[in-house]
Amino acid sequence: MRFLVTGATGYVGGRLVPRLLAEGHAVRCLARTPAKLRDVPWADRVEIARGDVLDSDALHEAMRGVDVVYYLVHSLTEAGFAALDRRGALLTAQAARNAGVGRIVYLGGLHPDGDEGVLSDHLASRAEVGEIFLRSGVPTAVLQAAVVIGSGSASFEMLRHLTERLPVMVTPRWVRTRVQPIAIRDVLHYLVAAASLPPEVNRSFDIGGPDVLTYEQMMQRYAAVRGLPRPRLLPVGLLSPRLSSHWINIVTPVPKAIGAPLIESLAHEAVCREYDIDDFISAPEGGLTGYDTALSLALDKIRRGDVETHWSAASVPDSPSDPLPTDPGWAGGSWYVDRRSQQTSATPDRLWRVVQGIGGRNGWYSLPLAWAARGWADRLAGGVGLGRGRRHPQELRVGDALDWWRVEELCDDPPDRVLRLRAEMKVPGYAWLELRVRPDSHGGSLYLQRAVFIPRGLAGHLYWWAVAPFHGAVFGGMARNITRSAEGGGS
Repeated sequence: MRFLVTGATGYVGGRLVPRLLAEGHAVRCLARTPAKLRDVPWADRVEIARGDVLDSDALHEAMRGVDVVYYLVHSLTEAGFAALDRRGALLTAQAARNAGVGRIVYLGGLHPDGDEGVLSDHLASRAEVGEIFLRSGVPTAVLQAAVVIGSGSASFEMLRHLTERLPVMVTPRWVRTRVQPIAIRDVLHYLVAAASLPPEVNRSFDIGGPDVLTYEQMMQRYAAVRGLPRPRLLPVGLLSPRLSSHWINIVTPVPKAIGAPLIESLAHEAVCREYDIDDFISAPEGGLTGYDTALSLALDKIRRGDVETHWSAASVPDSPSDPLPTDPGWAGGSWYVDRRSQQTSATPDRLWRVVQGIGGRNGWYSLPLAWAARGWADRLAGGVGLGRGRRHPQELRVGDALDWWRVEELCDDPPDRVLRLRAEMKVPGYAWLELRVRPDSHGGSLYLQRAVFIPRGLAGHLYWWAVAPFHGAVFGGMARNITRSAEGGGS
């Protein structure tokens, strides 16, 4: 069978594709930025089509010869996401119908019965998208899941950081709302199997793990699995989900743009109302994964640095998609550059290892307190801050999140190796950081560093000149310490 996967650069899609390939299927991925799939391990085994679900022409072209379409995208972090998701679903449904696609599989959200108007905007939008596909004329399976537990999922990272950082919490009453979490491995099992459902099946299915817990119990069980003291939660009625999202933004690496919809959804009970999926798809071998086991598996992957995909692969609103400009005219002749270079006796290979390992636990090799303060300021402003860390302790791919940066270009082929990062922090303009490693004629290396800032309005110019006095310590210290680390054998 031939599958089209939308959202292949995301958390679930990036895990689904290799499992479809393992089943012997042909896979085509629709990607707005194909470069994000360039470095994934399975890139040479799939066909990549440029486009997105808001591009009707791209959709029709991508669906040629396709048997099954997986719809795994949403516009959660963008303003007006409900309207965007509605349009994307309508265009996808129309293209699938015109192309004679045999099935659509959509991963939606588990929600309670009743008037859709009482749902959070996030859940209401996902329910609407499911209904659009069910009315499309193309047989559709809508799989509805609640909290997904897996290494790198936004829900898991939010739970993990809240429990580990706050032994005592004043919480909203929604922490006592019942939830039926499900392990990511079980979600993937159902997604793969749903492609083979009989053609007459056109309906939604609730999917969930074997445990029904309150969020309070989920945190307590996490603490037990992790060997931490039992957290004390003090629920009060004054804290609304929206107010809670600001607290989530500060305490966890999940930014408010993603955390707020997740928190608002937790105000609704998310428990399976039916288990009809069992009549069509058998449970995974060994049965569904229990909550404690799912936690242990996720934590083990984090310890081993084996996080396959991460929530931070999702785009962040208001971040530019354009590559680093080389022509000042791109910005109307107004841009700022800080250049640094450093000669070192370290070999190019050793220096490049240090460059590739930058960020996360290794930090940024200059004024850690200054970086931390800037990260906290960014979180308070609603940005991503430094808390996202790295997906892998040493390995990088194009599209990876790296603290408040995004890997925009990665070339590790000698002689000229390049790592280019695009800033996703809250700044009045656009910023990039480019690190280069070149061999010299004496067996050592030349380290080249370039920070580029394109201001947006007067505020952008004022911002640059306000921070310019610190560049010598921040960027200069960074260049010196990176090369010193390489000379000392660091990584």
